[in-house]
Amino acid sequence: MPRRRFLQHGALLASGWSALAATATAAAESTIQMPFGNGERPLVKYPQKRPLLRLTTRPPQLETPFGVFNEGVLTPNDAFFVRYHLSGSPPKKELLTPDTFRLTVKGAVKTPLTLSVPELQSGFESVEVVAVNQCSGNSRGFFEPRVPGGQSGNGAMGNARWKGVRLKDVLAKAGLNATAKQVLLNGLDRPLLPATPDFVKAIDVELAQEPDLLLAYEMNGEPLPWLNGFPLRLVVPGYYGTYWVKHLNEITVMDDTFKGFWMDPAYRIPDDACAAIEPGTKAKHTIPITRFNVRSFLTSLADGATVRRGERITLRGIAFDGGYGIREVVVSEDGGRTWRAAELGTDLGKYSFREWTLPFTPGSANQYSLRVRATNRLGQSQPLDPLWNPSGYMRNVVETVRVNVA
Repeated sequence: MPRRRFLQHGALLASGWSALAATATAAAESTIQMPFGNGERPLVKYPQKRPLLRLTTRPPQLETPFGVFNEGVLTPNDAFFVRYHLSGSPPKKELLTPDTFRLTVKGAVKTPLTLSVPELQSGFESVEVVAVNQCSGNSRGFFEPRVPGGQSGNGAMGNARWKGVRLKDVLAKAGLNATAKQVLLNGLDRPLLPATPDFVKAIDVELAQEPDLLLAYEMNGEPLPWLNGFPLRLVVPGYYGTYWVKHLNEITVMDDTFKGFWMDPAYRIPDDACAAIEPGTKAKHTIPITRFNVRSFLTSLADGATVRRGERITLRGIAFDGGYGIREVVVSEDGGRTWRAAELGTDLGKYSFREWTLPFTPGSANQYSLRVRATNRLGQSQPLDPLWNPSGYMRNVVETVRVNVA
């Protein structure tokens, strides 16, 4: 991304704060009823975004309408979901201009660094990765019994081509001390009240030195949208979005284990193979949420859609996992009694959505229960029945779409 384009993008955001305040309080033009309790959602247009499903106003939480995922494997920037934790979000424009924004690298390093985005672009190798960003609570609204938290449908996810510099390269220039254990990541979003914990995340040094982790400044060939982390965010392919810190301005290397609120008690799951417990019980041990599990969706037909008897159509959808790659997608037309293998589309990388297709000709039945199930290269797949945990994380049940025949 040329430096001039980065500067121009920063200038365009200068008017965004007042626009955000206006749209956040404006009446929604229309609403969508999600298929779970208390699921009415307004469609609201925010700066740089098409109308998205709004869960909360302050901080803004915006969900992608599910039909967007049938537009292509890459999720358009203007349709990409938005998730913030703190009421002082997104950061005000004055903090994000190219003249003022700086990334600092400090702590257990030999040479502390202070870098602008243009200095990152000119001083390090630029690389790209196609990767899914998914909120830990994606699909939480479907949990039964219901759990607290943002009641999102299946749209708190998106797939993009991210461009930036490797986190490991920046850490190498700073020079890690031999005692380095974890890397803390902090952005410019801030709490309104002093008692509210700042949103700070930690990853182990070993993960921070994986080559796929990026300090990203570009998304799908354009500067990051304001609400998706402009001018710099962390990209942790295969891991839930809680680690993808937006407006990243501070990296602190520690020689200890971080105990901040957003690592413990927040964003933790039961410590077992399925991250699940029985409703009404309490996990004996918990661990931080990390990688995605396997997921797949049918995107070309919505639940309750009508198809014509005897007319051949192509079923289409997406599948992904935590970075091992999708090996197989199978589809059932009879609620799971029999299955057929779908054809996998172009492979954009092990962290990306993988498109799948399958021809389908409705026969004599008046209704079909279409189910889709993916398996990754490790042999991991999806449960036929939903699993439960008290935070509403990691839902990956085999989805069912019921279609009527006319």
